[in-house]
Amino acid sequence: MIKAARLWGASHSQLRAFGFLEGGRGLVGAAMGTLGVLVFALFMGQGISSPSLEESRMAFQPVIYSSSIIVAISGVLVWFFMRLDDEQERKVVVNEISIKQLKVVLKMPSVLLLMVIVLCAYMGYKTTDVISLFSKEVMSYNDVKSAQVATFLLYARPIVALLLALFFIRIRITLLLSFGFVVSFFAALIFALGLVTHSTIFLFVLSIIMLSVGVYGLRALYFAVMEKGNIPLVYTGTAVGLISIIGYAPDIFSGPMTGCFLDEYSGIQGYQYVFAVLGFFSCIGAIASWRFHRLFGYTKNNSED
Repeated sequence: MIKAARLWGASHSQLRAFGFLEGGRGLVGAAMGTLGVLVFALFMGQGISSPSLEESRMAFQPVIYSSSIIVAISGVLVWFFMRLDDEQERKVVVNEISIKQLKVVLKMPSVLLLMVIVLCAYMGYKTTDVISLFSKEVMSYNDVKSAQVATFLLYARPIVALLLALFFIRIRITLLLSFGFVVSFFAALIFALGLVTHSTIFLFVLSIIMLSVGVYGLRALYFAVMEKGNIPLVYTGTAVGLISIIGYAPDIFSGPMTGCFLDEYSGIQGYQYVFAVLGFFSCIGAIASWRFHRLFGYTKNNSED
C-alpha cells in the first residue's frame, strides 16, 4: 500500500498522495464504524433495554458479515484496479529479499531515523484512545458527551490529513514533520501539567484540537518523507517492514502502561503521567524529525518542496 502511494505521488506530490491516503483511510474507518453501529442497532431493536448475551451475539453477527463482505469486495477491487503494467512492475518489484539487501536498508540513515519517528508518532496515536475516558472521568461528561468527543476524534483524522494534502504542499514536508511533534508536545504538556479540569472546557477543546492536528498530521507525514530520505522505491516494502517492527511497538506496551498508570493513580494524576510519557516521546520525535530535516530536507528529489 505504501509503495502504491509512492508510485501515485511520483517524485513531486508525496505529501498529497499520503495525505489523501490517510484521509481516505480515516473516512473509511469512520464510515465503517458508523455502519457497524447502525447495523447493530437495527438488528438489536429499540425495545430491548438489557439484552442477553445471546441477543447481543445474534445482533452482532450481521456486523461481522457486512464488514467481511466489504473487505472481500475491496480485495477484488485492488486485484483489478491496482495492477502495474509489466514494465513498471519490473522496476519496482523485488522477487526475493536477501540478507544483504536487508543490511543495505538497515544502514540507511533515513530508515533508522524513521524507526524513531514512527515510534514516537504512533505513541501519540495510541494515546488518543484515552481522551474519551478522560472526558468522562476528569471532565465529568456523561456517556453521550463522551461519545461525542470520541466521534470528533474519529472524524478529525481524515480532516487533518486532507487539509495537509490540499493546503500545505508548498511547505517542506520534513519541516511539517517536526512541526507536528512540536504541536503534540505542547498539547501533551497542557494535559500533563493538570491544566485541563472540568472547569476549563475551552482549554480542553483547544488541547484535543492541538493533539488531533499533531497526531493525525504525523500519520499522514511519516511515510511521505521516504522519497526525501533517498529510500529506493524498489525497497519500499522492506524499509516499511523494518521500520514497522520498531515504529508500531506501542501496540505492545502502550495499552498495559496506560492501564497501570490509571489503575495506580486515581483521578487526574494517572492521566498526567500518561500525557507526560506522550510529551517525552513527542520531544524525542521532534529531535529525530529535525535531524531528518537537516539531513534530507534540502535535497532536490521532491519538487513539491
